[in-house]
Amino acid sequence: MTLALATTPKRTSRRTLTVAVTSLLGATLFWAGNYIVGAGAVESIDPLSLVLLRWSLALVPLLAIAQIAERPQWRQVLAAWPWLIALSVFGLLGYNLLLYTALEHTDAFSASLINAFNPALITLAAVFLRERLTRRAVGGVLIALAGVLLVLSNGDLGKLLHAGFGTGELFMLGAIAAWSAYTITGRLAPPLPPITATAIQAAITVVVLAPLSLAAGGPALPSTPGAVSSLVFIALFPSVLSYLLWNRALAVIPAGNAGVFLNLITVFTALFTILSGHPYTFAQLAGGVIVVAGILLTSTRGRRGGSTPFFWRHRRTGNLEP
Repeated sequence: MTLALATTPKRTSRRTLTVAVTSLLGATLFWAGNYIVGAGAVESIDPLSLVLLRWSLALVPLLAIAQIAERPQWRQVLAAWPWLIALSVFGLLGYNLLLYTALEHTDAFSASLINAFNPALITLAAVFLRERLTRRAVGGVLIALAGVLLVLSNGDLGKLLHAGFGTGELFMLGAIAAWSAYTITGRLAPPLPPITATAIQAAITVVVLAPLSLAAGGPALPSTPGAVSSLVFIALFPSVLSYLLWNRALAVIPAGNAGVFLNLITVFTALFTILSGHPYTFAQLAGGVIVVAGILLTSTRGRRGGSTPFFWRHRRTGNLEP
């Protein structure tokens, strides 16, 4: 998810604020849908083909919207090509490839719960950038980590120590590690128009994955109406529309306040899981609550105030969520 650098007007009408909040809800709802729909899509489309097809379909509308909304100086943007390649490899390519591979082996709810630890892991990245970590932030990270371990072990930490992580969980841990690298890179990269940067990263992803997919005998095209619908949803809603809604909201709501809405991705995924009748465990629900509580502790200010959390304050380019 792209985080634009936006300023908040001194006076905001109730209607404008309502539209902004609704936009944030829509963006996080569609990102949650990426887990649910993605879990179904990988049953008939391999992860490599899914990532390639997703960004191939999203590329044209992203480029068109970037040109209309941001009117970028393309030559200046392309001058940052080393950063854009790194961002693409870690984010749009690496994160999503690992995510969809994880969804082949674990359910969407568990994947979203592990992913909810991402902001806490990104907070730890502040150490590499010489950012100061407060005791509140460290405490929040430890609480969130406890929630993740509860989910990974399904409530039995002893079993986790003996049996280790499952395949899906390992890929999901790799995914959030890739996103942390993406965040650090985005922190160091020069400021770029967010939708434009996302569009170029999508183009790089397609260029890199196309020959790999062809060499592997792909891409595997969707063969059923359900698979086609899943691919279209993933390509349009979490890949394009969520970006537009998020950046529209950031023109009104400060990035730090908007970032709290990212916790709703896990909440929405849990609701989808329950409403659709998919099985879930008490350990998943309890772990999810603990993870979100830890993230909220990490992201809120202390009694004496404080700065916006690291992973919202310093992001310049790229996405917060896929």
